[in-house]
Order: sequence, then structure tokens, then C-alpha cells
Amino acid sequence: MASTNDIDEFPAVSIIIPCRNEKKHVHSFIQSLLSQDYPSDRIEVIIADGMSDDGTREILNEICATYDHIRVVENPKKIVPTGLNNAILEAKNDIIVRMDVHSEYAKDYVSKCVETLVETDAGNVGGPARTKALTFLHKAIAAAYHSSFAVGGAASHFEDIEGPVDSVWYGCWRKETLIKIGMFDEEFVRNQDDELNFRLQKAGLTIWQNPAIRFWYFPRDSLGKLFKQYYQYGYWKVRVILKHRRPASLRHLVPGAFVFTCFLLSVLTPFVLILRWILFGFLALYALFLLVGSIVTSSKSSWLYFPILPIVFAIYHMAYGMGFLHGLFVQAVGLSWHTRSTTSLSR
Repeated sequence: MASTNDIDEFPAVSIIIPCRNEKKHVHSFIQSLLSQDYPSDRIEVIIADGMSDDGTREILNEICATYDHIRVVENPKKIVPTGLNNAILEAKNDIIVRMDVHSEYAKDYVSKCVETLVETDAGNVGGPARTKALTFLHKAIAAAYHSSFAVGGAASHFEDIEGPVDSVWYGCWRKETLIKIGMFDEEFVRNQDDELNFRLQKAGLTIWQNPAIRFWYFPRDSLGKLFKQYYQYGYWKVRVILKHRRPASLRHLVPGAFVFTCFLLSVLTPFVLILRWILFGFLALYALFLLVGSIVTSSKSSWLYFPILPIVFAIYHMAYGMGFLHGLFVQAVGLSWHTRSTTSLSR
């Protein structure tokens, strides 16, 4: 958006934020929010609180009492898509920008979102996910996150990609677009962003990524949390595919196919001797890929991460693939999609 001293040239914006039990992060997020260079009297901030019970709500109440343009709406169902939808319905302005408590934002984040939306007339715009990490393991997980070997070339993981993409983080839309498309599908505890972007594309709208839209995402800081996160991503991706009768990209099928092949060969090897050698060769080839992927990623980040990267990459692949197969099994036998292990979030 061109800089201007005339406030009337700034479209009014509604910023929506899902939030639940974020006592440790809410203060730093609010500081990032208040540092935005967009005029505060052209902004309304709607925080959808999912019945926080750790003191977050009391903090939010204090913030709302201090800043007139920030308010809280209830999210009794406690999950992200219901919180987002509640906030969307409450929004008074035509342009909606989503933010999340677990990220940091450049001061021009909102400005660049609005600028890109107006200039491209896309259905949704956003920026690539830059990562911020603190510990050794955290940084290794972040390095793998930006590798095609881990994520199959998803554009939202790479800072140098600008233009039409399959999906973007968070998002900026016109409210009328969200209402027309049906807002977020509240069935999807995970993958609600991907599913919404899938519908936008099927409706003929463009998803546009602009590297000038800058924010920093904090990836999971332990192998256990990373496994749970990508297990759930794989699990809920099956539900997205079933809903739309096709995958948004063939890369979504690869981890599940890999894990299933390993499982099938392992089951059959006691009965067919040659399958033992096929399984051995298959795993040896994968180990080679892990080695090459780790070398390439270390050369771009730091060689200190090389010893742990093969394990990190394997977790990205195996967790997603196992979750995907779990989703197929649940669908095949008619079990409930919503269980504690597949809906509780790992922070």
C-alpha cells in the first residue's frame, strides 16, 4: 500500500485471532499487534477466546479495558475453526486479516496483507512462514521445515516464492468472500486453512503468496511434539481429500504410500523370502535419501544440525504417513474422527 498521510485511504480492517490458554505468549503477541504501522482507528481486533482457564482471559479483559479497538468474543467449542468463524461473523469491516498468538509479525504485516489483497484481487493472500527458533533441537526442526525433502515443495515454506500457490499461512480475505465460500469448516480441528484454500481454488479464486508479508513462526521444540503435529496433519488430510474427492497435490499422498509399503513388506517377508531383500533395499534407499537431504539442509543452515537431521526428517515423513493411514482406517471402519489423540493440539 502506498504510504499516505490521509487516513481515509486506508481501508478499514478486522483482525481475527483464535486464542486458548496462551498466558505465556499473549503479552508478546499484543505488543507485536500494537506495533503495527496501520492506523489503529482503521482497525478492529477480535480475539476469539476458547474458554481459557489458565489466566489468559483475565489478561485479555485488562487489554480490552485499555484499548478500545480490541474486544473478545466467546468460543465455547474451544477449537480454532469455530473461533475464527465466530470472529468473522462479528467483524464489522470488509477486509479481514488473521493473526495467531504463536507468531511474531513485522510492523507492516497488516499493511502488506491489505496492499496485496487490493492489488491482486485474490481470494486469499499471505506470506511464507519464516521460522524463529531458540534451542539446538528447535533450530534443527526449523531447518528441516524449510527443506523440500521434509515438506514436498510446499510453497508456503519458502521465502523466495511469490505468486499463486496452493495455500498460505493465516490469510487475508474480504469478508464477503469468506461468507460466500462458507467460512471455515468446523469439522477440521487441523488443516482448516488448507481445506478453506482448497474450496477457494475450486471456486476459481487465487491464493497469492507475497514474501513482503513477513511473520515468524515458532515450530515445535521437541521431537514428540513434532511427531504429534504431523501425525494430526496426515490424519486430517484424509478428511480433506474425502470431502473434495481428490488431493490438492499428489505430494500429500507420498508419506502414506511410503509407510504403507514398509508395513506391507514387513508383514509379507516371513512368507516370501525375496521380499526381505526388497524391504532391505527400500529402506536402504530411504536411508540414502535421509543422508543426502541432511547434507543439503546442513550446507544451507549449519553443519551442527547434521547428526540430528536424519531423525527429524524421518519424523516429518513417518508421522504424517502414519496419521494418513490412521485416517484411512477410521474412514474404512466408520469410527469417529474426533478423538483426544487426533484433536488435542501440541504446543
